[in-house]
Amino acid sequence: MTRKISNKLKPWLTESGLLRIQGWARDGLTNEDIAKNIGINPKTLYDWINKWPEIEKALRLGKEPADRKVENALFNKAVGYTYIEEVPIKTKEVLYNENGKRKSEKETIHMVEVTKHVPPETTAAIFWLKNRKPGDWRDKQEVEHSGEVDTTIKINIVPDDDD
Repeated sequence: MTRKISNKLKPWLTESGLLRIQGWARDGLTNEDIAKNIGINPKTLYDWINKWPEIEKALRLGKEPADRKVENALFNKAVGYTYIEEVPIKTKEVLYNENGKRKSEKETIHMVEVTKHVPPETTAAIFWLKNRKPGDWRDKQEVEHSGEVDTTIKINIVPDDDD
C-alpha cells in the first residue's frame, strides 16, 4: 500500500527536514510551535505524527534528551551538588637586593581548581516531591473519616425562679 505524500509534507520527510523538526523539539518548542514553523495547523502535525513514524521519531529524539537534561538539573537543585571551577588567582613575587631594598616585583595569574558547593534549593525540592510523590506532598490532602457523627441536639430547659 502506498501512501500519498502531500507537497506540504514532502520536504519534512527528508533528512534535513527531519533534523530541523528534531532540533526545534530539542530547543524546547511545543508541537504547536513546530507546526507554526512548518506552516501548518497543529492538527495536521498530529495527523502526520500518527501516520508517519519518521515525524514521531524526530520529535521524540529531540524532546527526550532535553527533558532528561532539565530533569537532572531540577534534581541537582533539589538535593544540592558540588562542582569544580577553575578560578584565576593573582600572585606577586617581590625580589630584593642584598641591602634588603625592593628590586622588582612580578605578578602572575595562575588558574586554580576550587571545589564549590550549591546547597539544596527548597523550591526545587518541593516541586520535585509534589510531582514524584503527590499522595504525600500535594497541597490538598485527602482525609478519610470513619465512625459515626452524633447529630442529636440536647436542650436543657431550666425553669425561671419567677415561675
